[in-house]
Amino acid sequence: MMTMREAFGHALIDLAKVRDDFVVLDADVAGGTGTSIFRDAYPDRFIQCGIAEQNMMSVAAGLSTTGVIPIVTCYAVFASMRAIEQARNSIAYPNFNVKIAASHLGLDVGPDGPTHQAIEDISIYRAIPNFTVVAPADPIELKKALPVILDHEGPVYFRTGRSPIPTIFNEDISFHLGKGCIVRDGKDVTIVAVGVMVHRALRAAIKLKEEKIYCRVVNMSTIKPLDQELIIRCAIDTGCFVTAEDHNIKGGLGGAVAEILAQQLPCPIEFVGIKDTFAESGDPEELAEKYQLSWSAIADAVRLVLKRKKHV
Repeated sequence: MMTMREAFGHALIDLAKVRDDFVVLDADVAGGTGTSIFRDAYPDRFIQCGIAEQNMMSVAAGLSTTGVIPIVTCYAVFASMRAIEQARNSIAYPNFNVKIAASHLGLDVGPDGPTHQAIEDISIYRAIPNFTVVAPADPIELKKALPVILDHEGPVYFRTGRSPIPTIFNEDISFHLGKGCIVRDGKDVTIVAVGVMVHRALRAAIKLKEEKIYCRVVNMSTIKPLDQELIIRCAIDTGCFVTAEDHNIKGGLGGAVAEILAQQLPCPIEFVGIKDTFAESGDPEELAEKYQLSWSAIADAVRLVLKRKKHV
């Protein structure tokens, strides 16, 4: 397994070999975000802003007006809270072409503890006009998504990650902004997952097959704009949902899916995520078990929503 931050660093190097239209900005955390290898390979395209995330956002906004694409890199808690005023007013409001790549997400951060576990960033960035929000499911999808994100005109918030993650896709996949993809089909329930939760959703689906419960698993790597067409199709096909995210259940992926269902085709839905609480420091997998983000928690949510489905 490879960490998403390692995959991000290598993807930057691969892109730099074929395009010269972007630079990377860092807030003195290149080792933590995976960009240190890019810094060493392309020092003239790496801008060290120091521990000054707010200033870094403003620098990126200015750079974007020159035609270069700035890729801002830092931890998600700082990108989504410490520097959010600058991200909103200096980048989103003028609709500048800046990409924010944030690592250290949710409980997957593990031992760094609650101060560094970003559990609010999806809800924050999807509420800001003009921002696109992307969270790949594995290192291969990250590598495929990055050039598409650079080609997209406008601000993007891009989740990477800290811990090792299993590979789900093969090299021939394609990535399309604003589109989810069905990674496992089923007729009984749709599990919509994002990031590290996609491989857990797949494991839950495999286990539930032993109980003759057939789950459709959707990787919703673009959270904003959400793939409304796919959500409605899944609602028609399966009639109920479980959402799974390493993020607070307030305002994240689950909220985005529920908004579409409430407007278009109401049906039962259960939310797997952080239950509006701060967690603690620990091993990521142990934290996932304790705070009900594991594959077994997804399976429990599927069983519950299927009971509700019977009474609709």
